[in-house]
Amino acid sequence: MSDDEPVRIRAAGGVVWRPGPAGVEVCLVHRPRYGDWSLPKGKLDRGEHPLVAAVREVAEESDVRAVPQVRLPTVRYRSEGHAKAVDYWSMRAAGTGGFQPGTEVDDVAWFPVDEAVRRVSYPHDAEVIAAFAALPQVTATVLLVRHASAGKRGTWTGPDHGRPLDDDGLARARALVPLVALVRPERLFSASARRCVQTLGPAAARLDLPIEVCGDFDEPAPGQQVEECALAAAARLTALALTAGAVAVCSQGKVIPGALERLAGRADDFATAKGSGWLLPFAGDRLVLADRL
Repeated sequence: MSDDEPVRIRAAGGVVWRPGPAGVEVCLVHRPRYGDWSLPKGKLDRGEHPLVAAVREVAEESDVRAVPQVRLPTVRYRSEGHAKAVDYWSMRAAGTGGFQPGTEVDDVAWFPVDEAVRRVSYPHDAEVIAAFAALPQVTATVLLVRHASAGKRGTWTGPDHGRPLDDDGLARARALVPLVALVRPERLFSASARRCVQTLGPAAARLDLPIEVCGDFDEPAPGQQVEECALAAAARLTALALTAGAVAVCSQGKVIPGALERLAGRADDFATAKGSGWLLPFAGDRLVLADRL
C-alpha cells in the first residue's frame, strides 16, 4: 500500500522482551486461524490511545504485563481490502498472568532475538524485531507532559503560579492517567505552578504516589532566560534517568522544547500542546528517542 492511502484499520502491539539464559528473549504468539507466528498486537478500541492499546493487546494475547519503552517502526499493509497501520513499541516484560490457549492465540513462546526473526511468518514482523535488536539497552523511562488547559492568563487575577486547571484541563488530567500508569513510575515530579501539580493529581491518586515539586521544571522567573530554564530541566531529567527506573514529570510550554533539544542534541519541532507529552527512554544518560504522545 502507498504511504498516502488513508488508513482504515489502526492497530498496535509490541516487541516484548525479557532476559534469558543466553541473552534477550522476545515473545511471539501463534494464531491458529492463520497458522502463523507473529508479534502480539490488536486493533484499537474507539478513542483509545495507540500506546494504551499496544500494552492492552499484548496482555490480552500473550498474558504478559509489559512496560513500554521505545517506539519502533510502524508497519503498513492491506488487510481485508483496507489499509492497515500497526504501531509498535519495545516493551519490558514485568509479569505474566498464566497463559491459557484460546481460539485467537493458542500458544505463546519466547525466542532469542535471532531465532525470533527467523520464526515470524511475515517479513514486516522480522523488520520490527531487527529494529528492536539495534536499540541500546534502555535503563530508564521518563514520561514528560505539559500541564493541561488552565484558562487564559489575562483573565486570572491572582499570581500566575496559582492559576488552576479549567474544566477541560481537569478532564484532560483524568484522561492522562492510563498513559502515566503504563510506564509504572516510581516517582512523580511537577513544576511548582498549581496547574502542573493538578495535571498529575489524578495519576498520583491512582498510583498512590506523592507529587514532588521541583523548580527545575518551572518557566522563567523575572530576570531569567528561557535557555537557562531549559538547561536546568534537561539536567534534572538526565539525573532522574540515572537514579530512577521510571518517572513522570509535568513541566511547562516554554521549558519543554528547549530541554528536549538539549537532550536530543539537535534542533527539532518539540513544541508540546497542553495536556500532551513525550515518552523518553534513556540508555544511561543518553536519550534514545523522543516519542511524541
